[in-house]
Amino acid sequence: MQSLRKKFPVLNQCLYANTAATGLLSEDLMEWRQGHDLDYLIGGSDMKAKSFERMPQIKDTVGKFFQCKAENVALVPNFSLGLNMLLEGLPKDQRVLLLNNDYPSLNWPFETRNFPREYVEMDERMEEHILEKVKTGKFDVLALSLVQWINGIKIDLDFLKQLKKDHPDLLIIADGTQFCGTQDFSFKDSGIDVLLASSYKWLLAGYGNGFVLVKDGAKDRFDLKTIGNGSVDRDASKRENIPFGKYLEPGHLDSFNFGSLQFSLDFLDDIGMQHIESHLDKLSQKAKSEFMELDLLEEAVAKRQGHSTIFNIKGDERLFNKLSKEEVVCALRGNGIRLSFHFYNTEEEIETIAKLLKN
Repeated sequence: MQSLRKKFPVLNQCLYANTAATGLLSEDLMEWRQGHDLDYLIGGSDMKAKSFERMPQIKDTVGKFFQCKAENVALVPNFSLGLNMLLEGLPKDQRVLLLNNDYPSLNWPFETRNFPREYVEMDERMEEHILEKVKTGKFDVLALSLVQWINGIKIDLDFLKQLKKDHPDLLIIADGTQFCGTQDFSFKDSGIDVLLASSYKWLLAGYGNGFVLVKDGAKDRFDLKTIGNGSVDRDASKRENIPFGKYLEPGHLDSFNFGSLQFSLDFLDDIGMQHIESHLDKLSQKAKSEFMELDLLEEAVAKRQGHSTIFNIKGDERLFNKLSKEEVVCALRGNGIRLSFHFYNTEEEIETIAKLLKN
């Protein structure tokens, strides 16, 4: 992983612990983008017309990376827009179970549409709370982030798989924005029915691109309403036979943004997601150990077995400013300071942060 750091020049200027806010741009992706826009500069509409023909290839790349059939992949500008389009097709009598204080772009769309809903607490017994609620038979939908944006709490994927097996009628909708790009993941083998994600964080694909993955069995739960010329690939004869995913693609798909997504997925695939996952596990264990020793973690995080590489440590704006002065890039989130580490981070950097905190 050390050699990969050279591809991210910003790492020469700071200790970057803020991928949970924005993933870094690599030199390789920048060069691809420059080539793309040079082709656009020279080729004009001809280049763009050809780029539309590449969208099925991009969906195929997404599908292979996450083990989802290409026809069940939809390309969307970001998670938030994708979820709002999806919920326009979900019957309003569906009873929804959410996590308290989950990402606003996940909870708010359900709340503003007044779905009947309840919440469970996000703590060390989160999975038990969810199971207790689901066993009552009162819920049609469970919607949650796989990794929590503020404190990095990560849902047990094996739990979701068993939950779906035991309650096959429960529709499980997941936000993968803080998860996708952190470990090897098979959508088809998971308990998740619909996975949506923006790609500018851990997938390092830049802004303006994301995706929706859906299982065949979940499609009948929605009556999608969004539609446009992009839904029929500018062929009006297809109006009466639109595939599920194309309702989520009513407008044009930009070759710059979605080409960046394809490039980044190929980049991560070349590194090997198993290698990335192994390195992130080491960083997670190292950071949790250091921060627990300093008593900087909330009880819910300290008591859970598995965790992501996102940590929210106790601290105020004064401490945040001190870290910033020492060139540590992080973020004020919730009641503390959020630090997040990707494969371009090292255990030595975590030790450096711990020493600053001890002082």
